[in-house]
Amino acid sequence: MMDCVFCQIVAGKIPSTVLYQDEDVLAFRDINPLAPTHVLIIPKKHIPSLADITDDEAPLMGRMAGVANRLAREAGVSESGYRLVVSSGEDGGQIVPHLHMHLLGGRKLSARLC
Repeated sequence: MMDCVFCQIVAGKIPSTVLYQDEDVLAFRDINPLAPTHVLIIPKKHIPSLADITDDEAPLMGRMAGVANRLAREAGVSESGYRLVVSSGEDGGQIVPHLHMHLLGGRKLSARLC
């Protein structure tokens, strides 16, 4: 899906500050951070949203969470706390139609989610 901005980042056509990469997962800094630590963790494979993940792909969410935990430790926010956010679909607040997880930390985050 070369019209997908995250697929273009995976392909190296759009520059990003890559913090982690393996054969299945890519993590990079958000260009419009909402917190001092704001990292996007994505599957390299195009999956439109969490609602589209298959049973076979479900372990990928665990891998993404593991990457988030590693990056939270590296950023020094694992002890103070951080938030992982996965939005699914337009009504869920998903802007880019490619499954992704936000790692947010580095400041006190609001407990209010709605």
